[in-house]
Amino acid sequence: MAPANSHVVRQLQQLIYYHLDNHLLRNALFIAGRLQAYDPKNADNVYLIALCYYRLGQLKSAYDSSRHQALKPGAHVGCSYVFALACLGLGKYLEGTNALEKSRGNWIRINSWNKHTESRRHYLPDAAAIHCLQGKLWQTYRDSNKAIESYAEALKLNPFMWDAFVGLCDLGANVRISNIFQVTPEMTRALSTSNPDENTLETLEESPATNSFFQPASTVNMSQPPSNNDPFTISKNRVNGDVKPNFGIFDKLNIGKASVTPISGGDLDISSFDTPTDTDTSFSHDVYLGKEPRDQTATATNGLEPPLAPVRKARAGPGLGTEIGVDAPPKMKSNPISSRSRNKAEPDEAGIGRPPSRTHGVGERKRTISGQAAPSVSVPTTANLAAVANDPNGLQRRSTRLLRSITRAGTLATREEADLKKKVKATGTKGRSTNPGNVGRVVSGNRIHSDSVGADGKEQRKPSAPQPPGLEQKPKPRSNEALKESEALTWLFDLFSKLASAYFAQCHFRSQDAIQIYNAINLSQRDTPYILSQIARGYFEQGLYSDAEKIYGRLRSIFPSQVEGMERYSTSLWHQKKETDLAFLAHELIDVDRDSPEAWCAVGNSFSVQKDHDQAIKCFKRAVQLDPRFAYAYTLQGHEYIANEENDKALAVFRSAVGVDSRHYNGWYGLGHVFEKQGKYDFAEQHYRTAASVNPSNSLLVTSIGTVLEKLKNPKAALVQYTKACDLMPPSAVARLKRARVLAHLKQPHAALEELKLLKAIAPDEANVFFMLGSVHKMLKQKSEAIRNWTIAGNLDPKAQSQIKEEMERLEDMSDDDYDTLPMG
Repeated sequence: MAPANSHVVRQLQQLIYYHLDNHLLRNALFIAGRLQAYDPKNADNVYLIALCYYRLGQLKSAYDSSRHQALKPGAHVGCSYVFALACLGLGKYLEGTNALEKSRGNWIRINSWNKHTESRRHYLPDAAAIHCLQGKLWQTYRDSNKAIESYAEALKLNPFMWDAFVGLCDLGANVRISNIFQVTPEMTRALSTSNPDENTLETLEESPATNSFFQPASTVNMSQPPSNNDPFTISKNRVNGDVKPNFGIFDKLNIGKASVTPISGGDLDISSFDTPTDTDTSFSHDVYLGKEPRDQTATATNGLEPPLAPVRKARAGPGLGTEIGVDAPPKMKSNPISSRSRNKAEPDEAGIGRPPSRTHGVGERKRTISGQAAPSVSVPTTANLAAVANDPNGLQRRSTRLLRSITRAGTLATREEADLKKKVKATGTKGRSTNPGNVGRVVSGNRIHSDSVGADGKEQRKPSAPQPPGLEQKPKPRSNEALKESEALTWLFDLFSKLASAYFAQCHFRSQDAIQIYNAINLSQRDTPYILSQIARGYFEQGLYSDAEKIYGRLRSIFPSQVEGMERYSTSLWHQKKETDLAFLAHELIDVDRDSPEAWCAVGNSFSVQKDHDQAIKCFKRAVQLDPRFAYAYTLQGHEYIANEENDKALAVFRSAVGVDSRHYNGWYGLGHVFEKQGKYDFAEQHYRTAASVNPSNSLLVTSIGTVLEKLKNPKAALVQYTKACDLMPPSAVARLKRARVLAHLKQPHAALEELKLLKAIAPDEANVFFMLGSVHKMLKQKSEAIRNWTIAGNLDPKAQSQIKEEMERLEDMSDDDYDTLPMG
């Protein structure tokens, strides 16, 4: 098979990028197939077709197409990355990590932070992105140590890698927020080497270390050509010391040509060509998509910047008697100023760093603006220049206004001119003619501009190292730009630190602290779906379902299509037995996204609150099918199995929940609840304690531990747990009721009575509270109060009338010694 035409390959590649950028994925895949068939051995082409498959959600196709290239030693970065992404979705976690390790040498030093803009992007990932993907693979493989290590490396390179921070918090890592969201050495290197005009891509290995946050303008090395590693930006390449434009696909069409061919039409919109280019000989993954640079040089010009000025052909000027190879000079002031001789040849503007030409004969060799040396010429006299100015056919490219000013300068006979001529004679240069007729202003590239002469006619002193045109350093604008960048980073780090602190507190179940931090954020940021969802989650974790419902309702009014977090909203409505609201929410979520597990959890809760547990189980199974790693769906499914008395199935799904997420305390609680129903109190206590170790601030978990201890005939230990639960959540009715019962059982009726009075204010319609009050009053030999509270309890719960009647009859027959007995049912 004949070798592939590189021009065809690049055309197909830029078409693929075009369609990917515009989210025309089917078109991109079709063209990627043509490219793969045309050049099947190119790893770049394999990466592109695998990327198209992955973005279309065809994980198995992405896995198969990239597998061969991804598992090679020194594998292609793009192929290994897409392969690892596919492995993450397919559950092949170890294969994904192995592929990333094989290409480690090609990506470990790449950092493209601060290199992306609205008009430029890089399809190959950098080290931070790959470390983050490694962390996800290790986390799902349940290797927490390696996952934490990978996430930490990602945050070290890019503190704004939010997924990495979330992964650390979800794994329960203890992190210091202040050490994460700050300027890292890698960021300093990236900022110090970035050009204010164009952010060039450089690897960390190529970026020199610096102690300053922004590199001062005085330290910029003007002698080094700026790198052009970005495939989507019009950059400036340096060829022979001159600046020329570079634009994308047209550069590639001119490869191998020695000259620059301007594109006809100066109004070409180059910004529309978002195409990777290979115009720079310095290699970058972000440009070439592979491992080996292409030895190519492309040159082209556009209407945005002038190309290299070609050497002008010499024209014979009438009256000069010679040819003058000069270029049109810039506009001069019209004040007639006499010429002056020079002691040294001044550096030309376009050819900085080049040695000046030696003088030959009478005249000194000049340079054009492009830096080319002009032929040796005689210095024209004022009379000759005047004749040229009057001749319509002579030197028509020159400025008529300039020639007229030169003519006036030649005919001026004032005292001021005579004084200047004396100074010229006194400071004449060796080899230069001192004839006043030959010291008129010379049209050349190394002339002295009129604005460099003071009012007294003396030449003002110039700096010893003048800057070339277009590259003059402007300290003040750069300083302002650096200040703005610094302020922007400070603001971003402050915002990310607050969000990170709140999320960290949330993951460690300090919900009240998290809510306070979120409320301290400015309103524009707080009224966003993410933060409102997190605030509602904080109330939900505390068992404040009414408050959580209010925040979720506000969230849905602002963003009705929000799906994330709605499974907790539906559970909040379930706890409040709001069947109508729950059914309405379920229908809305199904209309928004019927393929989301959150929507099916809401539907399942709606059936559950109606006691239709079989339909609820089907809905929760559907949620698990849509997302096998959605732990909360397993938990809800397990509670429905408990309601159906299917304890074995409940154990299985609860174990699946903690298998997906070992810190999912709801799953551990569900396991403990099943063992408690089976009478296995020791196992129940163990799992309850595991859940409480994950979420020590949940009063329900602590209360459950106390319940099991009470059943294990250890009331004193149970009292400790109930007291702790009341401290964690003072409004907890269940914990206070059980604490009062244990106090009464331990012969502390007065303490129990005080607890029940508090509880009556919290739950005034709870029958068990009044029944317990009657029992305590009986212990205190307060017969009338006991009967009154039992009567209230019977009215609140008619089903308990028979038990209350038995207690009243027993009260009539009791002796004084029997009053201390408390029913523990």
